[in-house]
Amino acid sequence: MQIIKTEFPGLFLVKPRILEDHRGYFYEAFNYRTFRDLTGIDITFVQDNQSTSHFGVMRGLHYQLEPYGQAKLVRVLHGRIVDVVVDLRRDSPTFGKSYTLEMSHEDHTQIFVPKGFAHGFVVLSEKAEVIYKCDAFYTPAEERGLYYNDPVLNIDWRVAEEDIIISEKDKKLPLLKDAEYNFSYSGHSTIIP
Repeated sequence: MQIIKTEFPGLFLVKPRILEDHRGYFYEAFNYRTFRDLTGIDITFVQDNQSTSHFGVMRGLHYQLEPYGQAKLVRVLHGRIVDVVVDLRRDSPTFGKSYTLEMSHEDHTQIFVPKGFAHGFVVLSEKAEVIYKCDAFYTPAEERGLYYNDPVLNIDWRVAEEDIIISEKDKKLPLLKDAEYNFSYSGHSTIIP
């Protein structure tokens, strides 16, 4: 497993070691001990979420307020997506900025999203299946979100506006300037080299 830092403190990519031969491939998607040793993060995932969506489906940008915030480890089982996170941690050097990553089942790259980020994705392929591990349970009363097309965030979703399919609930999400969030930033404890 390889850990790749981003410019966002605590947000990083996880590239598994792929064992491939004439039968296909095998890889360890997550190993608690290896993850802890490489990142310095002692995490326990308690919930896996999985979705299937077709081209243009937008899910997000979602998060839960503290103390119910969720760290996530996201990967694509099939297809291709644009995954986006927005840093909502006050005093973070990347507060209010978005990070975008194209992900696919062919690349196998995962993204670790720490608590304090809004998260969402849009499907680029005909169909995509996405799974993500969470370190806290879903708590509907604490769920919040950001409107995906906030001009201040200026996110390039790589799908034409007329092709985006979004839930009625997500259409009503607020802009960043009007959103409720209560995350703070006090540095991060990762030991990524």
